[in-house]
Amino acid sequence: MVLAAHMLPVYAVSFSQRRSMALHEKRSNIPSDFEKLKAADLESAMKFRIGLKPRDMAGLEKAFYDVSVPGNPLYGRHLSVDEVQNFTSASPESVSAVREWLDEHGITDVEQDSSVGNWLSFSAPISKANDLFDTTFHSFINKRTNELSIRTLEYSIPHNLAPHIEVVHPTVSFGTPAAQSLSVSVSRPRPHRRTLYKRDGKMDSSCTNTITPKCLQSLYGIPNTPATHPSNQIAVPGLIDYWAQNADLETFLKQVRPDMPSNTTFAVEMIDGGSNPQGPDKAAAEANLDIQYTVGLATGVPVTFISVGNETADDSLGFLDVVEHLMNKTSPPQVMSMSYGMGEDWISPALAQRICNSYMALGARGVSLIFASGDGGVGDTFVRNDTCFEFSPPFPGGCPYITSVGGTAKFSPEVGAELSTGGFSNVFARPSYQDSSVPPYLEALGNIYAGRFNASGRGYPDVAAQAVDVGIVNGGQNMVISGTSASAPIFASVIALVNDRLAQAGKSPLGFLNPFLYANPQMFNDITSGSNPGCGTVGFNATKGWDPITGLGTPRFAQMLAAAGVPDT
Repeated sequence: MVLAAHMLPVYAVSFSQRRSMALHEKRSNIPSDFEKLKAADLESAMKFRIGLKPRDMAGLEKAFYDVSVPGNPLYGRHLSVDEVQNFTSASPESVSAVREWLDEHGITDVEQDSSVGNWLSFSAPISKANDLFDTTFHSFINKRTNELSIRTLEYSIPHNLAPHIEVVHPTVSFGTPAAQSLSVSVSRPRPHRRTLYKRDGKMDSSCTNTITPKCLQSLYGIPNTPATHPSNQIAVPGLIDYWAQNADLETFLKQVRPDMPSNTTFAVEMIDGGSNPQGPDKAAAEANLDIQYTVGLATGVPVTFISVGNETADDSLGFLDVVEHLMNKTSPPQVMSMSYGMGEDWISPALAQRICNSYMALGARGVSLIFASGDGGVGDTFVRNDTCFEFSPPFPGGCPYITSVGGTAKFSPEVGAELSTGGFSNVFARPSYQDSSVPPYLEALGNIYAGRFNASGRGYPDVAAQAVDVGIVNGGQNMVISGTSASAPIFASVIALVNDRLAQAGKSPLGFLNPFLYANPQMFNDITSGSNPGCGTVGFNATKGWDPITGLGTPRFAQMLAAAGVPDT
């Protein structure tokens, strides 16, 4: 798809001396799916967003860990929306400095984000963008989808604006080409789902061939008693026109949760022009999976499906828009489960850090952010590629401010699922909460994969849950689905039910989970067998303790309650 092009007025530059420019971002190569074509049409228009540096990100990180680390005097005293925005909003000086620079280039149609307050957006022809960022934008084609996008391999900003500008987007990020119609392809954030097939008849209740909520309740000790606190909620974002169906949920509950009212449903919020049409032809297995294993497992916890349309304002296909939508709520949902991702190398490190920092801001509010780790094993985030050498990390799985959930297979005993993506980030360093868990694994691994991964990077996943042959209803038909897209809502449901018990005891929700999780390994079934092959290797192996296929292991509900300091009643 070609970027929308229209004529903009030619701007007159009326400043006597060009500012001294400094290289801000550069990438040495493009993702393998893309091919560089010719220089972009100078009259084509693009919309740009300049991410201004927040006032005090270091202060936010300190406050974030203060409220998230058990034993800290501030543990559980999560921040308000105003307190977070005092850290994240841009200073008036940054806004004025960047606006002045744009004005010098005749760009006056500049809009400032009214909620978060640290983005400036404007439109400009490519001729103007080339001059503004001291670069040359080119057209690139995605060889798999034949879509065209306009990007550059490097850009510069005025030297004196470096203290004010964090990132300019879209520039060197290839994972999010601008398009009006989104489709499932390897160039898009997509559900972490690898295998999907149908089965006729009722779901197998023995847990031998099909995993259902009752299997999970038995395996992990998850209660079926309804939650009681309506303020304890789960948010489930849905991207790329994947819609959740009320009729499928009702059929699902009748089959596998007859103890629940079959008319139990979910709320819907829509952003970026989202919708949620109903009907068998509108059913999406990913959206139904996410809804059925939150509504149907976190008994009584209110669930909200956030439908993200194609009119995204973040040029990241809704990833930023979702988190900023939740950040602006006075009382955000206490758990978010998301089953979408992209390759870490598809976007620039600056944009990855920008999105990751937004997750930190939401975590400081007391929200547990839970993401599927991916379904491509060790080698690639989405598809097996036995010709690769380097192991490809996913995003946002490597972000240290979220909880990444890998996958297991079989029922008893569980093993690490081959599809479970796990490894080490190339962008984010190992966080302190992993300092006692990850090094023993690396020491045991030795040099077997030397040069294939970043041993000092943030390890993922953090935990795991069932990911193979999980039963759902989709378009009125029974199906089984495999992927960490199932693991994430399963683990999110466990956390939501723990939060309900905390609320009953008058305590704060868990919020950012990882310091709590890593401090209490007894809360998990340690998975010690299985591997995640890829790149012509057998991949990483599951073993005693943390490993990059199942993390710390799968949840034990009663032990989680005990570690959280609430009774198992």
